[in-house]
Parts: sequence; structure tokens; C-alpha cells
Amino acid sequence: MEAVEAKASSGYGKPPWVFRGSAWYQLHLVKAEKARAYIPKEFKLVEAFGYTLGGFFLASYEDSPVGVFDELVVIAGLVWNRPTSCAWATRVYVNNDEACYHGRKEVGLPSQMARFSKTITAISRQQREIKSGFLNRIGIGAKYSTPKDPLNVQVTKIKCLDAEDTCNINISLTSPVSALGIGHWMGPTTRMSLPSFSGATEYNPNLLKYSCQIECRVQALKPLKVSGAFPSTNDDTELSLEDYGSSSHVAKDHKNDAQNFSTCVMLSKPILALKFNQMMMQVEAPLVLSQCSNSLETTVSSVP
Repeated sequence: MEAVEAKASSGYGKPPWVFRGSAWYQLHLVKAEKARAYIPKEFKLVEAFGYTLGGFFLASYEDSPVGVFDELVVIAGLVWNRPTSCAWATRVYVNNDEACYHGRKEVGLPSQMARFSKTITAISRQQREIKSGFLNRIGIGAKYSTPKDPLNVQVTKIKCLDAEDTCNINISLTSPVSALGIGHWMGPTTRMSLPSFSGATEYNPNLLKYSCQIECRVQALKPLKVSGAFPSTNDDTELSLEDYGSSSHVAKDHKNDAQNFSTCVMLSKPILALKFNQMMMQVEAPLVLSQCSNSLETTVSSVP
């Protein structure tokens, strides 16, 4: 990883940084007691009935300050910052060394280099799904002309390139071919803000807050299927949610623990999946939190 450390992030230029492409944002139920161990004590975890909202953000950028690249952000949970909540990322995987360096040094993210491979295959639909007219009208449902319409299955495989942070995650999306055609409704145009906390890493010890302003067309769709190889094993044995949680799988090394938790987040129960089409994301310069308390009533100053 020395090459990443030596790489300058001058390609990013001055903020705000603009990214264009598409993304999936998937929310999962994550056990609060596990998430709390990976969030700085200065922050108050947003939780209910023993769970917080974690998940992942999987993006494919067609244009950015450093060109085309892919990104997977694993979100440990939500922390409170009046008047709203912010996400905390426990792992970030990218396939661009400038993006990795920039994420580490400038944004305080736990970024790692990874290899993203994407394959698309066609299968035949075995059983017709019947969706309500209401779901179809709002874009959540899907219409099929026959019980055996072909489907596209896209599998994105992410493999970390850091020998100390072994990771092998498969993310699968099954969608009707018609959804990929011209004229398919991709949801309403929406503007949103996704504020996040970061920092407290070996690359940037400050606690930071940054804002992502997103304009895109949003669809609520069926959650992506996730599987992965557990980082402490010597083979590529795939795990499901039921496999995870056995005490025999608990890693003792701190870095492995963090990766194991990230795997746990990815394999936890999804509750909502959003597809961001025609996305333009603007990332502001991070702010340094100069004061922190349990209530997170903070003052901030710009990063020098």
C-alpha cells in the first residue's frame, strides 16, 4: 500500500468535488451493541430496540475528479448530530489509488484498495411475480409479459488488495431485461443530503463531518443479495447471515475484527434498497469537529 501513500491527490482540485454515475443505497438492521464498538465514544448511536441502521453505498462513477472508478462504503450505523443523524463508515473500498489516498487523508475515511469485477448473465424466469398496480405505478413493482421473460443477473465481486484486510464480497442484482431498456421509468428526480462523520483513523486522527449533496432519480427496489468469504479463513467459503455470528469465527486481531464487523453488516437483514439513477453527487470539504460531547452540540471549523 506504499504506492497509495505516495500518491498525491492533486487530481481532486478544490472542493466541492463532483461525482456522476449511479449507486445503490441499502439500509440494514445492525445490532447496536456491535456497532457501538466501532464508533468513537464522542458520538451517540441512534438505536431502537437494540438495533441501528447500517448498510452500504455501492457506487459506479462515470465521471469524477479522478475519472471512472467504483466504490463500496460499508456503514456501521447512524450517530446523532442535532438536528439530524449522520452515517459512520467502518470500511470503504475503491479501485482508484488517488481516490483511496484522498479518502484517507482529506475526508478521514477508512479507505482500502480493492478489485471490482462485474459480470452479467441472462436467466429464464421460472415463476411470474404478481405485483399490485399501485406498486407498479410508483416504480417499486415490475411488469412481465410472460412467465418466462429473461432476467439479467449482475454480480459485482469486491476483493480487497490489502493483505492485512482480506475481503471477498459478492453483490447480486436480479432485474428484468425491460428495466434496462430505454424508456423504463427510473423514479422521480430527488435532491437529498447525506451528512456523514469520519476520521479517527491512522491516516487522519481528527473527527470530521462532511456533506454529500445528491441529485438523482430514485427507485425503491428489491434488496441486493450479498454473500462473502469470511476474512479469517484460508479459502473462499461463502457465508450467509445464518453462518455468521458463531463464536468460532471471531477474529482476535483488531483489523480482522473491524473487517469481520463490516462483513456482518453486509450480511445483516436488509430493510430498504434505493437505486440512484443519473446521479450527481457533490461532496463538500470536511469540517473538523472542535468540540464533542454526548449530545454532539459542536462547533466546527474548516479544514486548513
